[in-house]
Amino acid sequence: MSSLSIQKISITKLEVDAIVNAANSGLMMGGGVCGAIFREAGAAKLQAACLKIGGCKTGDAAITPGFDLPAKHVIHAVGPVWHGGNKGEPELLYSAYKRSLEVAKENGLHSIAFPLISAGIYGYPRELAWERALTACKDFIDANNGYEINIIFAVIDDDIMADGRKKMAELNITDKM
Repeated sequence: MSSLSIQKISITKLEVDAIVNAANSGLMMGGGVCGAIFREAGAAKLQAACLKIGGCKTGDAAITPGFDLPAKHVIHAVGPVWHGGNKGEPELLYSAYKRSLEVAKENGLHSIAFPLISAGIYGYPRELAWERALTACKDFIDANNGYEINIIFAVIDDDIMADGRKKMAELNITDKM
């Protein structure tokens, strides 16, 4: 049985098959969650692996090894910058989550941890970001009924966690799906 949960923990500490990096399209080391993932993985090794990929379009995802992280892999998902919501941002954010889950499945991975993509420096409104994130994950689980996957949203802020749990309740999403 697949599951979807929100936990208060640093994404870099999770022992899962893959963690998701809220990446930029150049797959370059950034700040925030992205910078923390690069530092914990071993920045030079992870950057070299990303350079071999050569970039990633907004709404898409690519995979690298996790190197020094407890996670075996890093899936780099490129979310959109918020420009008011009328430039395809909802579809692109949904796609970033969907593609991350598809990449996980393609690689036989059964546990994945996400940050709240695009809700930091990319300016995506938190409540709307949660709605897209949770809907994409629920839709993936529903469409892949025979594929067991445990999805964790790793957050380090109580308010962000509370907003996510509130949105889960509004969308009638339970931990076990």
